[in-house]
Amino acid sequence: MYIAVAILVFGFLIATHELGHFLAAKAFDVKVNEFAIGMGPAIIKKRRGETLYSLRALPIGGFCAMEGEDGDSEDERSFANQKVWKRFLVLIAGSAMNFLTGLIIVAIVFSSAGAFRSNRIETLSPGFEYGGEAGLIEGDAIISIDGHRIFYHRDFVNYMSRAAGKGVDMVIERDGRKIALKDFGLSAKAPAADGEAEDYGITFAAVKATPGERLKYSLYTTYDFVRLVKMGLSDLITGRVGVKDMSGALGIITVINDVGESSETLRDAAMNIAYLCAFIAVNLAVMNMLPIPALDGGRVFFLFVTAIIEKLTRKKLNPKYEAYINTVALGLLILLMVYVMFNDVLRIIHK
Repeated sequence: MYIAVAILVFGFLIATHELGHFLAAKAFDVKVNEFAIGMGPAIIKKRRGETLYSLRALPIGGFCAMEGEDGDSEDERSFANQKVWKRFLVLIAGSAMNFLTGLIIVAIVFSSAGAFRSNRIETLSPGFEYGGEAGLIEGDAIISIDGHRIFYHRDFVNYMSRAAGKGVDMVIERDGRKIALKDFGLSAKAPAADGEAEDYGITFAAVKATPGERLKYSLYTTYDFVRLVKMGLSDLITGRVGVKDMSGALGIITVINDVGESSETLRDAAMNIAYLCAFIAVNLAVMNMLPIPALDGGRVFFLFVTAIIEKLTRKKLNPKYEAYINTVALGLLILLMVYVMFNDVLRIIHK
């Protein structure tokens, strides 16, 4: 059941992405030839005005086919003939919709929360080794760890876990003053009964989950998803992790299935999968805006490079060159996806 849910999650998020492009295109009067939910053969097709709307057999995405999207078109309402700022907004609208979807899902997940753990220390466990004026005392607020802003207790756990027991540069707020703790060697303790609240011998003060606080927590959580994606990319570039450690669609479907099956109740499964779905939505938003050909970020990059060249030379560039680059990049991207899927299969087999 959860595998089917995972497949639908992917389809929903990709379709949502395409819906962002579609709504932006319609808002700027760009001609849309077809808007499809799903892929493969069409089950239902209906033309309304100039646009064909279709529901397709495979629930794994969708597409928004705009006139002149991949080349020249004589139609003045084609995508290629729009002003640069309009094309820019249409291109980023897909990722913007994914980000908004993630935020809405997070807000729904936390809509019934009673309280959140803040970044302010309420109590320290007996015999806490890192206390005192030169360390931490009750009432301190942890502002940052290794330059990363700490908004809630969850951020503290994430960045301390990333440090893996090594010393961190921590900034705290005490009595209105900011104090820097250099190479602070705080280490983890055994998990407490209430989850992660005292992992490091620290209990963080609870904040009542008012409507405003829920919205604030949802916004910070969505922002944290962006930071996690950036950290993952940084780890990949610096070699902290390799391409073999990446997970593709199959790996993520497996994770969603595991999360669902390990949840105690159906409601817990729904909330946990929804939270993971929100993270995937934000992940898609960020990854798709990377300046890589074949992705929306690459198209935005080409858009501005082309605009600058045409401004300087006063000549219109042939769009076929961008199409060639995108085709090659898409081929390489597909090869990477196949390699990642192969590793996902191996991990499942050896699980």
